[in-house]
Amino acid sequence: MKILAPGNVPFDLTIDVPGVEVARYVMRDEIPEEHVDADALVTWSSPQRVLDDAARRLTRLRWVQTLNAGPDQALASGFAPDVVISSGRSLHDATVAEHTLALVLASVRRLDRTLAAQRDHVWDRDLGREQANDEGRFTLHGARVTVWGFGSIAAVLAPLLAALGAQVTGVASSAGERYGFPVVASSQLDEILPTTDLLISLLPATPATTHSLDARVLGLLPRHARFVNAGRGATVDEGALVAALREGTIAGAALDVTETEPLPAGSPLWDAPHLVLTPHVAGGRPQGAARFVTEQVRAWLADGPSGLRNVVER
Repeated sequence: MKILAPGNVPFDLTIDVPGVEVARYVMRDEIPEEHVDADALVTWSSPQRVLDDAARRLTRLRWVQTLNAGPDQALASGFAPDVVISSGRSLHDATVAEHTLALVLASVRRLDRTLAAQRDHVWDRDLGREQANDEGRFTLHGARVTVWGFGSIAAVLAPLLAALGAQVTGVASSAGERYGFPVVASSQLDEILPTTDLLISLLPATPATTHSLDARVLGLLPRHARFVNAGRGATVDEGALVAALREGTIAGAALDVTETEPLPAGSPLWDAPHLVLTPHVAGGRPQGAARFVTEQVRAWLADGPSGLRNVVER
């Protein structure tokens, strides 16, 4: 088995499995001609053009393993239907949960406002007065938090929110209990949004989730509610979000992802009020990538696609 793996990653990606030839490539360059016979491809931070080229030229390819939590880039590349795609879900759970919590606290505690005041050399006394009259909405203690997309990242994030006193409810494809928290079906979302203080989206980008957070959904939230997106930018109708922030129909938002990245200089998101923006940095480097890929390769050799974790339905 010949597997292509990026050689210029800033983390350990050693794959030492008997019978496996590991060929290295540069993430931002097209696959060298001598390696187009590869059976598998590991990808992390390659541009779309590199994956598109790989889909055209690697005709013997049987498996793509992305180290990204979301497989949307690989899915958009046009790999043949018989090529198995598996994601790096779980490799970013801790870091995304950590960053999501940071975004939540930045929005709830109004760090956007205090940072702006700092730049202007202003001691914002009004903020303290407003918090004193805010009936607890400047804190997570007692807040009703809805997490839309209750997978492995939510398994790390939800206990952190609960430790700060939040009442966490998940939204997933089916109702029940996950990781010790109540989960409602996505069909029940409309019922819980009117009593939600903070809505967090961890949704993946799929045709079904495109612009799921639209004007109708935003309109169901109470005016004091806040929205945080650490999933994928394509799930949000950005025009509707900007309108809601400008009109004050929600109190604030924080985004680590946008529909177009990098965010264009002319995007109205830059100047939207009460909005915190970070440049898609929640995940950072995949944690334990070498161990994960090695286990995946061994599983493939033992059982083929059926042995892999995180296989993406196509």
